[in-house]
Amino acid sequence: MTPATAHQTAGPYWHMIDFPEWADLLRADGPNAGVEGDRITLTGRITDGDGAPVVDGLVEIWQAGPDGAYEAGFHGFGRCATDNDGRYRFTTLKPGPVPGLGNATQAPHITVTVFARGLMKHVVTRAYFEGEALNATDPVLTMVDDPARRATLVAKPAGAGVWTLDIVLQGEGETVFLDV
Repeated sequence: MTPATAHQTAGPYWHMIDFPEWADLLRADGPNAGVEGDRITLTGRITDGDGAPVVDGLVEIWQAGPDGAYEAGFHGFGRCATDNDGRYRFTTLKPGPVPGLGNATQAPHITVTVFARGLMKHVVTRAYFEGEALNATDPVLTMVDDPARRATLVAKPAGAGVWTLDIVLQGEGETVFLDV
């Protein structure tokens, strides 16, 4: 007879790989010092299926620069841990439209990856910006037919240069996640 195996995940060990300065892509001593563009803050709250804050999560972002390029002098990677209320916060530059396959143009967006206890694999979503004209034709965003579900991918303005995207890991109002 085979012995039983524990059904639990290891970790989280985010404190071992969390460098708080990585949440500020515009820090004076960072790789984007001197890059021009519209300064923004992307923030939000991550909750689980019961609506409880995910207090031990890790959020990573990846984005194009203000010119829509991934390689042209803008380092678009950031990482931060969630706080005791499940909140994350990044300081960055608003990305430009990104060329897509064929003649498609992707609306400005930031790719958001969430690692958390209980997830056997990270989840990936996008933060689009409310009011962007290209949202109506973005090849990824338009694949989500239900307007309520599509809205889970759209960050809302919350003050001058501040955008909020709350992420719900499961249940009612669950964020749309991408299979990447």
